[in-house]
Amino acid sequence: MSLSSAGLAARRVFAAASSHEGGARTWKILSFVVALPSVGVCMVNAYMKEQQRSHEAPEFLPYTHLRIRSKKFPWGDGDHSLFHNPHTNPLPAGYEDSHH
Repeated sequence: MSLSSAGLAARRVFAAASSHEGGARTWKILSFVVALPSVGVCMVNAYMKEQQRSHEAPEFLPYTHLRIRSKKFPWGDGDHSLFHNPHTNPLPAGYEDSHH
């Protein structure tokens, strides 16, 4: 392939990308070649970061300005929030689990 035929081929690609039909084709190709692999790389990165992270709860520090209960919650015993998780959400007295 000579230099002039390579230039001609490149001009055809750019001309196709500037037309309406070629633009849609170009974006479709870019979606499959760039966007989807990028999403996959981000998913793998997030998964690997999560595997490295420690799953222990931080040390409980009984700060007086945190976990203030001015009135009891209207469900359960009144001390647990609606979406309470005993492993990650401490009560005003500390974590419920004894291994923390």
